[in-house]
Amino acid sequence: MASASTSSLVASKTVISKTALFSSLPGIVNRSFLTLAPVSPSVKPLRTRSSSVTKFDEVTNSLDEDMDQIRRLQNGSDVRGVALEGEKGRTVDLTPAAVEAIAESFGEWVAATESNGNGVIKVSLGRDPRVSGGKLSTAVFAGLARAGCLAFDMGLATTPACFMSTLLSPFEYDASIMMTASHLPYTRNGLKFFTKRGGLTSPEVEKICDLAARKYSTRQNKVSTLIRTRPKQVDFMSAYSKHLREIIKERINHPEHYDTPLKGFQIVVNAGNGSGGFFTWDVLDKLGADTFGSLYLNPDGMFPNHIPNPENKIAMSHTRAAVLENSADLGVVFDTDVDRSGVVDNRGNPINGDKLIALMSAIVLKEHPGSTIVTDARTSMGLTRFITERGGRHCLYRVGYRNVIDKGVELNKDGIETHLMMETSGHGAVKENHFLDDGAYMVVKIIIEMVRMRLAGSNEGIGSLIEDLEEPLEAVELRLNILSEPKDAKAKGIEAIETFRQYIEEGKLKGWELGTCGDCWVSEGCLVDSNDHPSAIDAHMYRARVSDEESGEEYGWVHMRQSIHNPNIALNMQSMLPGGCLSMTRVFRDQFLEASGIARFLDISDFDNYIGGQS
Repeated sequence: MASASTSSLVASKTVISKTALFSSLPGIVNRSFLTLAPVSPSVKPLRTRSSSVTKFDEVTNSLDEDMDQIRRLQNGSDVRGVALEGEKGRTVDLTPAAVEAIAESFGEWVAATESNGNGVIKVSLGRDPRVSGGKLSTAVFAGLARAGCLAFDMGLATTPACFMSTLLSPFEYDASIMMTASHLPYTRNGLKFFTKRGGLTSPEVEKICDLAARKYSTRQNKVSTLIRTRPKQVDFMSAYSKHLREIIKERINHPEHYDTPLKGFQIVVNAGNGSGGFFTWDVLDKLGADTFGSLYLNPDGMFPNHIPNPENKIAMSHTRAAVLENSADLGVVFDTDVDRSGVVDNRGNPINGDKLIALMSAIVLKEHPGSTIVTDARTSMGLTRFITERGGRHCLYRVGYRNVIDKGVELNKDGIETHLMMETSGHGAVKENHFLDDGAYMVVKIIIEMVRMRLAGSNEGIGSLIEDLEEPLEAVELRLNILSEPKDAKAKGIEAIETFRQYIEEGKLKGWELGTCGDCWVSEGCLVDSNDHPSAIDAHMYRARVSDEESGEEYGWVHMRQSIHNPNIALNMQSMLPGGCLSMTRVFRDQFLEASGIARFLDISDFDNYIGGQS
């Protein structure tokens, strides 16, 4: 009897707690939970729900689904989702109502954390040319108005320009939002957030999305219909372009033509129909450069020529062809929102990934000898040698451009001079530029070095700076799709990756050892900070050094990481020996995936196909 009574009380208490949580919701009344007292010990207690309780649970489930929809839009330190129909298997989730709730929550967050007490909060908005940008911009402005912010419309802009709008006079906004989905298809869109301190961190964006989820779930009207205060249109890109021009003129300090230091240079720009065309006509042309042969400068949100992405082979091949056809000194490739870039040298050699990091390292180490360079942990052993041979220190860290940049910020705070932070994707930031990942600023530094080399009598071009970079003999990326319900995928991914760490630590994979970076207080496979203020982990990943069992000589590495975007796990490998990647793949599949039982909830067909194709 006591047991049955306790069970009824526990069940009743559960409903009461939910009732208290949602007591303000309209249309939910008489939330009774009826318990029929048992008439004898042999009769089990009966419990029945009233129809209003059933309705309450339905509303509760609906609210939970609405909240999850907003939370799923978080993508690390950004917000991203599907904004247009057209993707197979994907529905539109970045709706105007969702964007309005997120923008309102960001405005409130800025007011609570960044306010300087000078009155109304001022927030700028820029966007790339995606076709969904117009209606979603209206939603942003509506949300900012709800939060009591004054909005400024920058129109077509770049992500770095949005951040700089918080610093450059006379604009100096309290915060900024960039609407972009970077290199993703035209159907996608997203939001990036900035204050005067820089880009928001993943935990900060998580707080904003949690607040937005509560707003969205309890808001009956899911469609924005009114902007209370129209945003003021501003031309910030002209000011940003002038800022870049002045940097180039001052640092080249050309002895003959100070105002046109790029006279005599031909530079081809491939903007990929994104936001980067300004760099051609408002920066290079005004500094005297010949930009004939430039590609896809007009913004087009359908991106008809290729994906605007410096990692994209088509983008690089088009740029290479333009450089060779026009005998240009340099080719430049921007991604959609210009926070990443890649280049092509005067011989037509593409420079991206590790090569771009090496080029920027060579430039930065000339200016700041002994500097630490932070990269993600997927960079090559050859890059580490390249940096150390020039007197620098190489810190391998978590994948994710925000992780890499924030690590550089922390190292500087800890007294370790760190002037360059760069990911293999092309996201790169330098200390001198507010730790901002700015693809245009990276190109500015490369152009300045190119001109300085010419003034010093060298015509070899910037590619000569990385001629001694040793590239891996083999490089492979394989994927493991997680076979589970979407809601369980993250937990399953963590289980697989943590089991990988455990297997290495227990010595079950001979010759495999978790990577460390003692000088930079990084341990456990380049994931965990070992200093007094470790950063929160936004995705699980580990890098392992792989050595020959007999000689003990390191010949490659394996990096296993959880995808933030999709329910899968990525495995990157590099080897300095022929057949090394095949050997590592076999060990990973046979001695880890299958031996541990992890393969039961992973699709390992990518591994089977690779092994079968190499055998």
